[in-house]
Amino acid sequence: MSLSYKIRQALTSSLPAALLASTTVLAGTPASCPNTPLSCKNTTAIADTCCFNAPGGLLLLTQFWDTNPPTGPDDSWTVHGLWPDNCDGTYEQYCDKSREYDNVTAIISAAGKTDLLSYMNKYWKDYQGDDESFWEHEWDKHGTCISTLEPGCYDNYSPQQEVVAYFQKAVDLFKTIDSYSFLAAKGITPSFTTTYPSASIMEALAAPRGVEVTIRCRNGELDEIWYFYNVRGSVETGEFVPTQPDGAKSNCPTDVKYLPKTGTPPSTTVTSSSGTPPTGTPTPGSPFSGRGTLPVTSGGKTNGCIISGGTWYTTGTCATYTATASGDGFSLTSSKGKCAVSNSVLTCSASVTDPTIFTAVADKLAYDGATDFYTNSVPTGSVQAAISVQQQATTLSIGWKSS
Repeated sequence: MSLSYKIRQALTSSLPAALLASTTVLAGTPASCPNTPLSCKNTTAIADTCCFNAPGGLLLLTQFWDTNPPTGPDDSWTVHGLWPDNCDGTYEQYCDKSREYDNVTAIISAAGKTDLLSYMNKYWKDYQGDDESFWEHEWDKHGTCISTLEPGCYDNYSPQQEVVAYFQKAVDLFKTIDSYSFLAAKGITPSFTTTYPSASIMEALAAPRGVEVTIRCRNGELDEIWYFYNVRGSVETGEFVPTQPDGAKSNCPTDVKYLPKTGTPPSTTVTSSSGTPPTGTPTPGSPFSGRGTLPVTSGGKTNGCIISGGTWYTTGTCATYTATASGDGFSLTSSKGKCAVSNSVLTCSASVTDPTIFTAVADKLAYDGATDFYTNSVPTGSVQAAISVQQQATTLSIGWKSS
């Protein structure tokens, strides 16, 4: 953090929040960045993090396809966010509490960016209808971790101008990536009655940019796309260069549903455009039924299991769980109590009164249709690792072994 940033923070932190919220954003000048290496491609340390994104040098532009409830236009994907990753699949989050805001709409309006705000109101949508909270979350979690957008990187900095720059850049990138058209050009259009090979979807999305993408599914339905970039210079003024994915991999089954945002599903059988029956779609219980253990797979091999509190343990005896059918899925109970995903973390205890309803996808435990779970690192010895549904450094899946 630069000295100029600390001085500005000291000055602005003494101002009332209401005054900061209503301050007109006067565009200061971003850092000039000639001859800057491409992020994540440097061979020596780069000291100037106003011109070189570090450690978050891998930028992801992520998009949603929400159908239940539907959000955004019927013929367009919507913005999820712009995320800095650390070039190795890990990432930082919530990097500056002093710059977490609860007035993104007011900040953008004060900057005179009514066109940006209008576009966001159409294409950067929250499926629960609370766009403002969604925008705040994206800035607070991801925007504050972009080094080239720190206040100290601007001459004549005006409070919150980097917030506007973050949303403007995300929208500008989004406008260059028409996922709906990319897919439609290869004959992949939303359908209630046809599934598409995930490989074909990925090929269609890779073709216009020359690099692969990551696709994500929930309940066997195409839900999200991640586009990856390295950046030469700052996020606000630099060059975004498409690059290969890193970190969490695509989690979609072999054949994927790409549902329309409107209309009523017919009562006909779903067929696959590949000519084979759809596979990997969620099954309410099988094989999770009765009593069994929850073995963990990470890095392509089985390594330990989930013990009674819901944590990952690689040594010792596996805990016995009971899987009980419930609604469209099943609940899990250990000797500690019922299991739930609370604050993004798997927990099993007597204090859980509202257990999570899980499903099974390709014989793996699934939460909201996704079989990927995460932790900061693989536990060793007597260490237990908390299991999260939010992306972290280590990806794992959880199976079932009947007892």
